[in-house]
Amino acid sequence: MENGGMTRGNQGSTRDRELTMVGRETETAEIMRRLATDRCHSEVLILTGEPGAGKSVLLDFAAARARREGSRVLRAVGSESEAHLGFAGLHQVLRSVLGELDSLPARQHSALRAALGLSECTQAPDGMLVGLAVLTLVSELAEPAPLLVVIDDAQWIDRASLDVLSFVARRMDSEPVTLLLGVRAAAVLPGFDKGYERLDIGPLSGEAANRLLDRQPAPPVGRTRVRVLQEAAGNPLALIELARAAATRQPDGGTVEGPLPVTDRLERIFAQHARLLPDVTRRSLLLLAAADATDAPTAHRGLPQADDETWAPAERAGLVRRDGSRVSFRHPLIRSAVYHAASFEERGHAHLALAELLSEEPDRRAWHLAAATTRPDEDVSAALRQTADRARRRGGYAAAAAALERAAELSPSRADQARLLTEAAAMAVFTGQLDWVDRLAAEVRGRSDDPALISRASLATGRLMALRRHHAAAFALLTRIAEEAADTRSPRLLEALAAAAVVRYYSGEESQRQHIEKLLGAVPDATVRDALRAWVPAVSDPYGAGASLVPALPGLIAEAKDDADSLTALTIVAWILDQTALAARTFDEAFDRWQARGSLPDGLGCAVGWAYLEQGRWAEARSVAAEISAVASVAGLDHAEACAHVLDATALALLGESADARRGAERALVLVDPLESRSVAVFARRALGLAATAEGDYDTAYAQFRSAFTDDGDPVHYHVSYTLLAELASAAARLGRRKDAADLLERSARRLGTGVSARVTALVDRGRALLAEPEHAERYFRAALADDTGEQWPFERAQTRLDYGEWLRRRRRIAEARPQLIMALDTFRRLGARPWTERAQAELRAAGITAADGVVPSALTELSPQQQQIVRLAARGLTNREIGESLFLSPRTVGSHLYRVFPKLGITARSQLRDVIEGPLSGTGTQI
Repeated sequence: MENGGMTRGNQGSTRDRELTMVGRETETAEIMRRLATDRCHSEVLILTGEPGAGKSVLLDFAAARARREGSRVLRAVGSESEAHLGFAGLHQVLRSVLGELDSLPARQHSALRAALGLSECTQAPDGMLVGLAVLTLVSELAEPAPLLVVIDDAQWIDRASLDVLSFVARRMDSEPVTLLLGVRAAAVLPGFDKGYERLDIGPLSGEAANRLLDRQPAPPVGRTRVRVLQEAAGNPLALIELARAAATRQPDGGTVEGPLPVTDRLERIFAQHARLLPDVTRRSLLLLAAADATDAPTAHRGLPQADDETWAPAERAGLVRRDGSRVSFRHPLIRSAVYHAASFEERGHAHLALAELLSEEPDRRAWHLAAATTRPDEDVSAALRQTADRARRRGGYAAAAAALERAAELSPSRADQARLLTEAAAMAVFTGQLDWVDRLAAEVRGRSDDPALISRASLATGRLMALRRHHAAAFALLTRIAEEAADTRSPRLLEALAAAAVVRYYSGEESQRQHIEKLLGAVPDATVRDALRAWVPAVSDPYGAGASLVPALPGLIAEAKDDADSLTALTIVAWILDQTALAARTFDEAFDRWQARGSLPDGLGCAVGWAYLEQGRWAEARSVAAEISAVASVAGLDHAEACAHVLDATALALLGESADARRGAERALVLVDPLESRSVAVFARRALGLAATAEGDYDTAYAQFRSAFTDDGDPVHYHVSYTLLAELASAAARLGRRKDAADLLERSARRLGTGVSARVTALVDRGRALLAEPEHAERYFRAALADDTGEQWPFERAQTRLDYGEWLRRRRRIAEARPQLIMALDTFRRLGARPWTERAQAELRAAGITAADGVVPSALTELSPQQQQIVRLAARGLTNREIGESLFLSPRTVGSHLYRVFPKLGITARSQLRDVIEGPLSGTGTQI
């Protein structure tokens, strides 16, 4: 008997069977290359193919080969019945190593146990902490020998588990870990749909197909053979089963008349085999099909033992295989065929029997009860609600939403149905699946007249729409919800306005600010919450209504304490109002609290990255961008992904990686409609302008910066455009276009009025200095540098010092120029701003000072952003494990990075890292 292109021949050894895989020599060679035991890096390979192509056989081959070579193997098989059980797939993967969880750091240990349902938790564990726990565990398991993780039928692995696996896959860099995933060709695999190599398991060649037929117990001949080859179209399973069907219909080897079943009807073949079995065997097969035998061993208590003769007819029919104490279907299609060939009544009895057997596993029990139920049933609905609550507390939002939706279907009360569907919509938001959220919201509207429920469900849709590209539609929906809430004086009004303010920020549409301002006046005092009350005006009108909030922000943040929603909102407000140090500090201190809110990028989710960028923490800003981009890409949130791309592009431009910066900015512009996402458009133009500045292309730089304002000089975006004023002035001054730029600058200053931040004031003063007549420039330079709070924006501060130093040198005030230029150079070197470093060095040489190249500092800037982060944290004395927890890397990966960067930095010991980071500019004589 053969399976998917692998012949078992005379039932010899496993090795013999592996060597007789037919027509898959290229594929097996590729897999063997990934399993090399001398590697010190990770591998991720996705096997794709149609059902029956042989993916499972190849994965079995890989697992057997890895075990024989001394590697450890972890396995999981996706199952339709478990697709809604949060972290079920992860539990399968880790089932054999649960005893080793105790070696994890305490926070990781608690988070992973909570996610796996091994301990109770009061709130959802941090998804990134769960991922880090699995990454750390995988790293430790791979310490003695390489590790292979095999996931078959990955299209049926639950979403929470896939998220963890993709998190780990992105960070396995230095781990000797191979991850192999088998997935059906047409299936979408969130988290693995981009950036990973795929091995397509296509049809067998004609020669291989003939070889496979020759190895069948009764090879077809003549016209029947030709038809089998034609209709199987190279699918190994189809070749085997069609040959078997032909032999059954014409056992004497003659020609079979009439049509043969084709590949998409293979299930019917299996169902026919099952119908010919004894009743006791068919009942056992159905129970096995209704259960997930690989992850619910308890269910086997209701099945005959593997050595029971009940299974013999099914084994002879090629439906199951017996391996020691385990009985399993030979192919997922067989399981599906057996299950769907049974009547609903038969399936119901099987599910009820499993529910009884799984009394100690409440989540599986609830879903089996639901599968056996067609009419409203309050008890089953209640069981599903409890399942949803457990999934939510473990961070399994997709599982929670699915359970709530099914609970609503089975609830006898129409009011309860609407309430449960509303809760399901709120949970589904965290999956990023807008169609699902929108459908749930529509069902709420169809089942309830309660305005509170309807608005809450609609609000879930609106919030998710804000992360996509069609902001006009999102704003219309959110303001409609707000207007309805205002009519009923509902507390939902402020929540709707808060979400609408996000859309206003993204779109930059002035009429939206006016609409929000009008509705904000209708908010009842009794429903005002300080965080949301601050959020709405600050986000929609930061230089107007929002400016007065600055003095109150520290107190509001202190009052928010452990309220993750309020704390996040207030910290983003701090960033928007240019309280950058406060924002970054609060982001750092409260990281755990808002990570528990879910992995989906919320409104203005890139704010933390912008705060880090403005503070000079560029590597951390890039890490934020990478995380948001990955999550948003998986969820199809194009606007959120675009925001992440422009953040990363800006950092790249500052580092002097102009080509990469342009690619990132242009990718962002493709993802959005610039007229509906003006914030992204202006941020992208800023990144493109900085990239051009880094290359000395001031014509392009000026054009990009100027595009942040209309022809009349009005800002394209009410917040972002003003951050380009100084850059615009700098490019204009170099091109001799001072008058046009000065007119625009002064028009902007008048529009901004007196409610501007210290940052914007400094940018305006720098712009005025660059555009002023020589006799008037110095007072503006001094004004731009006068406020010590400007130190929280080190790059912008260094730019002003460089400009001022250059101005002083050209007026032969060399002694005054040197300190400004030295401080600018020191900052640029520390940040890794290569083009600006080179410019500052040139200015210092012109001032009579040779700036030493500084081998170590320049080498530091050549490291990747992640390596720079690791070096900086190690220089502060953190251990590899502590650095790993901070950056969501395994300790081994941290150690590997340090091992590789030490030679690049010219050091040999960890104790020398502080000198690399903090060492002064040095030299002798006329050097610094």
